[in-house]
Amino acid sequence: MASEIKYAAVIGAGVMGSAIAAQLVNVNIPTLLLDIVPNQLLQEEIDHQLTLTHPIVRNRYVDSAKKNLVKMKPSPIVSNQKLSLLETGNIEDNFDLLSKADWIIEAITEDIEEKKTLFTKIDKIRKTGSIISSNTSGISIEEMMEDFSEDFQTHFFGTHFFNPPRYIRLLEIIPSTKTNPAIINTFKNFAEEKLGKVVIMAKDTPNFIANRLGGFAFLTIINEMIQSNRSIYEVDQLTGPFIGFSKSGTFQTLDMVGLDTFSYVIQNMKNRIFSEEEKDIYKMPPLLQAMLSNNMLGRKSGRGFYKKTKDGIQVLDYQTMQYIDIKKEKKPSNPPGKLKDFLYENSLEANFIWNCITPILVYTASLVGKISDSIYEIDEAVKTGFNWRKGPFETWDVIGIQDVVKRLEEENTTVPNWINEMIDNGFTSFYKEEKGTLHYYKHGRYEAVPKDAKRILVKEEKEKGGLLHSNNSASLIDIGDGVALLELHTLNNAIGMDALEMIEVSVEIIEKNKNYRGLVIGSTSKNFSVGANIALLLLEAQSGDKLELEMAVNRFQQAMKKIKYCIKPIVAAPSKKTLGGGAEICLAASQVQALQETYIGLVETAVGLVPGGGGTKELYINRLKYKQSYSDKELMELVKDVFYTVLTSNVSTSAENGKELGFLEKVDNITINDRHLLYDAKQQVLLLEKQGYLPPKRNKIMVAGTSGYQLLMSELQELEKIGKLAEYDLIIAKKLAFVLTGGNVDFKTEVEEDYLLSLEKEAFLSLIQQKQTQDRILHLLQTGKIK
Repeated sequence: MASEIKYAAVIGAGVMGSAIAAQLVNVNIPTLLLDIVPNQLLQEEIDHQLTLTHPIVRNRYVDSAKKNLVKMKPSPIVSNQKLSLLETGNIEDNFDLLSKADWIIEAITEDIEEKKTLFTKIDKIRKTGSIISSNTSGISIEEMMEDFSEDFQTHFFGTHFFNPPRYIRLLEIIPSTKTNPAIINTFKNFAEEKLGKVVIMAKDTPNFIANRLGGFAFLTIINEMIQSNRSIYEVDQLTGPFIGFSKSGTFQTLDMVGLDTFSYVIQNMKNRIFSEEEKDIYKMPPLLQAMLSNNMLGRKSGRGFYKKTKDGIQVLDYQTMQYIDIKKEKKPSNPPGKLKDFLYENSLEANFIWNCITPILVYTASLVGKISDSIYEIDEAVKTGFNWRKGPFETWDVIGIQDVVKRLEEENTTVPNWINEMIDNGFTSFYKEEKGTLHYYKHGRYEAVPKDAKRILVKEEKEKGGLLHSNNSASLIDIGDGVALLELHTLNNAIGMDALEMIEVSVEIIEKNKNYRGLVIGSTSKNFSVGANIALLLLEAQSGDKLELEMAVNRFQQAMKKIKYCIKPIVAAPSKKTLGGGAEICLAASQVQALQETYIGLVETAVGLVPGGGGTKELYINRLKYKQSYSDKELMELVKDVFYTVLTSNVSTSAENGKELGFLEKVDNITINDRHLLYDAKQQVLLLEKQGYLPPKRNKIMVAGTSGYQLLMSELQELEKIGKLAEYDLIIAKKLAFVLTGGNVDFKTEVEEDYLLSLEKEAFLSLIQQKQTQDRILHLLQTGKIK
């Protein structure tokens, strides 16, 4: 393998191939995307007097795919600027460019003969040591690489990406018997580090790991639903997080996957297995066949098990094949943690879930040693490939292995022999913790779950005695090398008084203790923080307690200042939703180490407020840093840009986009692998400290004053006239404009930071006491939606 993958090529510009190419350019790898040459002209090409020899025609498929990357939702691209790294061409005119590639990915049609024909051509032109991989979802890797050069065979393996590659972390790697193990190890590290993947080594078996088990699970649940005459919506409520699956349940997930894709997975399974008993398992139910025939493929065709209408979401009644309004059916009364108790209730729901779950558990257990030797990797594959909360063997443990086996035997269901042997030898769970380390069962003993050197396991750090201070909202933990972690851990990490207290305590501890070199602020939750605890603020506002509200805003502002002016470096490590107060923490931090999938923004105007913790001020300062000096026109353009970013509650679509919006600075770093985020943030703290970190100077801030305010007002009044700004939104906008431009001062006046904070506080307190704002907040709390 080349020492580093500096240039890649993807052959096949379909949905999957173009999405893989997008992920490569997302991580700054220049990439060539090739496809076939069209053999027919489109009418518009004829109208423009083009011929089949014209480059526009010859590159039509691939150029169209590149354009579609921008249109697709969710977007495969983290920033449109990344498209400059994507080169397009066709396999006739540009095939020789493959000789430059360090990694060539084949993503053409799932036909083994076509793949082998392509590989024959690649083998003649590729450079020695370059990697070749097939992005197949189930064709035998061993059969594909026959008859090629030795260097080709040692550098060839399967790379099964899951769609969309930007968002789904799983990458199954499937080596052949000829693949050089050293190449695999090097590539695995590259995929984890650079591509941000959870890499699972799969055996060369039909559909590998995740698709094989996921396909079986979906079919099992569909057949059980039909047999028990349950509705699609009801089954989605029962087969979501309650049983360890994703929150989208069974059928919403299938709509996202696409019924045509699912059908292919099932057909491929049938074609490659030899057991007649197993072939029967992979029969497409008549319901799915009917949906395929009627192009009811899911989201890609606009209708599947669900259909979105202008009035909301409808669900398919599979008895009549008509879409009907969703009837909010009763969910299981027991929380997911009580699944074991629930399954042994004498109820129709409990029996339904038992009949869905246990075939999946038994089937998975029967494949150990065939699809993978490790139950841990099997669990990881389905969790990261299908976003399940728990893998099959984790679910065995939740329900209780011995209890499950006993009931299955009573039902005359055969359990794989190795599980009975395991129980007979005294092993009663697949997983166990020993000295703070998770172990899994393998061949008659427990082995430690493999540790990624760049993954900080916060739970282990706590158990090793690293907990320094804690309350209900956050914990301060020693993560080694003189670095502490302030871990946020409430629901959605909403920031209330407890969290503010922990910020104050944490800054004080690291400043006073000479053994600490700095602090990371992060979370092991999905989202970094959705912002301030607005439920608490609403209660204070409704009770008319102005003093408590003012104290709360003061405390938030002072906590952000403590972060900003701490004498030691503080690095924020945001991921996913980083909104309102969460964004303000990042804006105050010495530096940010953001996960690529960070969606950061100041969203307060959406609920009738303006940022109250310094967010407007810090976003403006971030943008001011771009240049040393500004002309009058340039300053006003900057003010307008910041104003509309905040007014429209603009949230970044990625960390890269966060930089473009100014929420992140150019010097801030981005992590691709979510498991490495806290480690990378810790390293950044150490680097800043080593470089002699000094807190920012308390400089005055140049503002646009009354001239800037009047210009913004004239624009807002025009928007109101044409009906693009409601009356109360104009009131919010005026408050925001007054804060941003610095109030009643002259153009380009330099003001103190605390002066701008006082304007923020005044605007925030004024708005939260308005009934219209309180109604918006209440609506959000009750429905989860913006009014």
